[in-house]
Amino acid sequence: MLLPAWELCLYGLLTVGSHLYAFYEAHQVSRKYEAAMDRRFGLDPGTLFRGLKKDPMDFEWSYWVEWGRERILWLLAGHLLVSQMSRLLVEKYKPWCLMVYGMAACWLLLGIKGFAVILLHAAISFAVAQFQLSLLTWLCSLILLATLRIPAVEETKRRWYDTENEYYLLLFTVSVRCLFCTSFCLEYCWHAPAQKSSHSFPWMLAYVFYYPTFHNGPLVNFDEFSKQMRRQEAFSVKTNLIIFIVGIIRIFFWWCLAELMIHLMYIHALYSSALPLESASYWALGGLALAQVLFFYVKYLVLYGVPGLLLRMDGLKPPALPCCVSLMHSFTKMWRSFDVGLHHFLVR
Repeated sequence: MLLPAWELCLYGLLTVGSHLYAFYEAHQVSRKYEAAMDRRFGLDPGTLFRGLKKDPMDFEWSYWVEWGRERILWLLAGHLLVSQMSRLLVEKYKPWCLMVYGMAACWLLLGIKGFAVILLHAAISFAVAQFQLSLLTWLCSLILLATLRIPAVEETKRRWYDTENEYYLLLFTVSVRCLFCTSFCLEYCWHAPAQKSSHSFPWMLAYVFYYPTFHNGPLVNFDEFSKQMRRQEAFSVKTNLIIFIVGIIRIFFWWCLAELMIHLMYIHALYSSALPLESASYWALGGLALAQVLFFYVKYLVLYGVPGLLLRMDGLKPPALPCCVSLMHSFTKMWRSFDVGLHHFLVR
């Protein structure tokens, strides 16, 4: 039974009002301790919002925004161009065009050695999958992940790059690729010998080197990827253009909202300082806690929204974007509906 409309409106007003007041209190604390936070953490000068300083303490957001501006967005634009041209001209060979582009982008961004590491992981995983034992596939994946934490291997990989950020990019990419290799190899183990032709090593490479999901996900199971990639649909430039424009507007809005939050509230810097938290009111503490989880939500609308848009442009169905955490009353729902791709992977 639905609640009366007036009661729903009342609860909506109370929710929005309490959110805004809590954020206002958190903003006041941020302004009060701005000078102290700047001395301790070095607040960044505002770029999008002039006159405001920016909290740089969320490593994940700062890291991917920096890489996006430098190279990744340009490489994603290149993928979009190759994808649309292949859909228009050679739909049958689209997976292989995208595979070649993904391998070239990997080589360009991570270098020949980084490319070789990912290719080696894929080859080892595929070789182990020939035994058709799921347990052996899982053990192989765990061992490959464990090699990332061997000190001698870490130091060797660090020497390949000039900066720590480049090494971290390799580390993140290999970790995510390991999940994709696991998904492919498990499907290989589960399918009958007659279906092995659709689970060949070239198809594994097309899946592993698919560029929109290459560095940070979201995770797409191989069975979903292969079925949708094989499906040939009528290509409409007009429809794809509308999808692209609407998607770009939504992502730009989410990005602006995330930037506004860390310009108005120094969420992460304040959580690293005891004095402001001890002196803050309960409303301010609530506002900071709420802003923390909502920033995490908005951040992933951007980080998963960009590859999700490219998946749709390629004719694929991306995992659903995270649900708003303010609408959830159960942590079970939070897990299932925030990283939907990872949840589908675990269920599968």
